[in-house]
Amino acid sequence: MRLREIRAKLSSNTGFLPAFDRELLATYVKNQLSIAPLTMALTIVLAVGASTFSSLPHVAYWTVGMLLASAISLVICRRFERATIPDKQLNMWRQRFVALEFFVGAFWSTLIFTPVTDVNALATVFPLAVGLILLAMRTVAASNMPAAVLAGTLPITAAVLASYAQFGGSMAPVMGGIAIGAQALFSMMAFQLYRAEIAKLAFRAEKDAIFGELEQAKAISDEARRRAEQNNLAKSRFLATMSHELRTPLNAILGFSEVLKDEIMGPHQVDAYKEYATDIHKSGQHLLNLINEILDLSRIEAGRHELQEEAVLAVGIVQDCARLLAHRAKEKGMTLNEHYAPDLPRLWADERSLRQVTLNLINNAIKFTPAGGTIDITVGWTSGGGQYISVRDNGPGIPEQEIPTVLQAFGRGSAAHKAAEEGSGLGLPIVVGLVERHGGRFSIKSKLREGTEVIATFPKERVMTAMPAVSKRQAEQPPMPSAQPKEKISLRKKSTEDGHGGGMREAG
Repeated sequence: MRLREIRAKLSSNTGFLPAFDRELLATYVKNQLSIAPLTMALTIVLAVGASTFSSLPHVAYWTVGMLLASAISLVICRRFERATIPDKQLNMWRQRFVALEFFVGAFWSTLIFTPVTDVNALATVFPLAVGLILLAMRTVAASNMPAAVLAGTLPITAAVLASYAQFGGSMAPVMGGIAIGAQALFSMMAFQLYRAEIAKLAFRAEKDAIFGELEQAKAISDEARRRAEQNNLAKSRFLATMSHELRTPLNAILGFSEVLKDEIMGPHQVDAYKEYATDIHKSGQHLLNLINEILDLSRIEAGRHELQEEAVLAVGIVQDCARLLAHRAKEKGMTLNEHYAPDLPRLWADERSLRQVTLNLINNAIKFTPAGGTIDITVGWTSGGGQYISVRDNGPGIPEQEIPTVLQAFGRGSAAHKAAEEGSGLGLPIVVGLVERHGGRFSIKSKLREGTEVIATFPKERVMTAMPAVSKRQAEQPPMPSAQPKEKISLRKKSTEDGHGGGMREAG
């Protein structure tokens, strides 16, 4: 792209891009067409003023010639505006416009250097006044072409100097100096306006290039998103198909290996067969768990994991999970310490997901904590009014740079490799997905050789506040009409469908 721009600038006579040259010429033509009515009106006004001190035939001839010159200028400008000009002809048109500006400026100057038949105050001031007006008009109209400005204004300035040289006297040097100074001033203004126009075009081109890049990037992003959606759909179909195809033979493998392992059909004549059957059964269970975890993570990532929400007690779920894994911790000589805040209200959550989160966290702590370690399990309040589940161990810890790795699918840290523990690397990603599905946050705090703490936080919106206890007087009131219970049922159903539990409250 950059090389193409440099080549285009070298082929341009002005040193700018051909697009800039075309824009400058188009602006010049537009200016000429816009001031055409003003030019004709000014021609008539100046002719009336010159007729007071000059011969009428000379003024009439000048007026007709000026109108013809303006008409020729309009025809040429209209031709450029309507035609499709190739880049190689832009320089020719620029030279044509410079010549046209000189032609029109020469016609203007003939009015200034006109024979005076009646010398009066207007005749002495007229050349300078007309010269200044024409200098300003031609400078503004052709400001984006400095060469055209000089070609159109130099004849006018020369005519003003010649006119005052004809008058002579002490006024001639003063008026001539003013004319020369005005010519220099308007020339400088023309160059300044030209630079400003070039800068504006450069900024506009840069803006257009940025917009083009943004549109291209958006198109690439849309295409990448479309392909990602197709790949995700293909992955979901593949997993759904493979899960069915794998689970069918796995059921047979697990069933028959369990029969062989437990020697239901009779004892083995070779003891090694029982060990082989046990290994087959464990491998089948590991493969089945891996398939289930992959499917769970796939559903979570696709946003299709449905939450069966209800009012659950987080403390009770965590206690059940700790009780289930207590035997495994005891085998490794570990101590499970449980800390629960008193009188915790229920959470509006999916019990199965909450149980899976807790089991994964405690199981990871047991897996990577050395024998004789301690694991602290805590359920309590957050500072924002929510609830959290924390599992902290005094194991080897996780290096800070490895925390993003262990949170990725199939990611395993160095501690897992050193311990050679079995695992798919999907436990924590599933936990993160399930917690986020509940609107919560998951965090890891770890230090090497000190231990690791994982925290699953649930927001305040999911904590259910208890309603005040029903008094004895209210309990003795007659039941509501039959239509009222239906309304309560519908409200409860609506709250369940909303999935936030805002209208549900636990009875005291």
